[in-house]
Amino acid sequence: MTRFRNTSFVLTVTFVVIFGSLSAYALGGSATPVPAVNTSDSVGLKGYDPVAYFILGAPTSGADEYAYRWKNVTYKFLSAENQARFKADPEKYLPQYGGYCAYAMSLDRIADIDPHEWAIVDGKLYLNNGVVAQSLWSLNKRGNIASGDRNWQQYPKNAE
Repeated sequence: MTRFRNTSFVLTVTFVVIFGSLSAYALGGSATPVPAVNTSDSVGLKGYDPVAYFILGAPTSGADEYAYRWKNVTYKFLSAENQARFKADPEKYLPQYGGYCAYAMSLDRIADIDPHEWAIVDGKLYLNNGVVAQSLWSLNKRGNIASGDRNWQQYPKNAE
């Protein structure tokens, strides 16, 4: 019984430390305008193919030869077929919240993403900052999506 309590205590402290680190990493909510799309050097999704999440069920790096620029953001694709799918219906494949962390947005915060921490819910792609954010977001996907949707609508974005 004592061992269980000690293990539970250690897990709780570890959780608080890790969660605190995530919260410190995420920028404060609603005060600072952000770009409407999370990019690095104008490339969305860190160069991962947004269509591959839906077609292959896995994060897959895109190739420069299949790059496509849409609304001032370059997206990369694994193949010409994936590029064509995206061109036909970009909104279907784009990640929610401009490609920012879904869990952070549910808390009215902004955080970068790890392309390997993702989920598709009701045909929409959600990305998270890391395994901790993914785990916490997954505890209440529907509630976190509702909160994230509400927060994203109101979150200030830079003029494009």
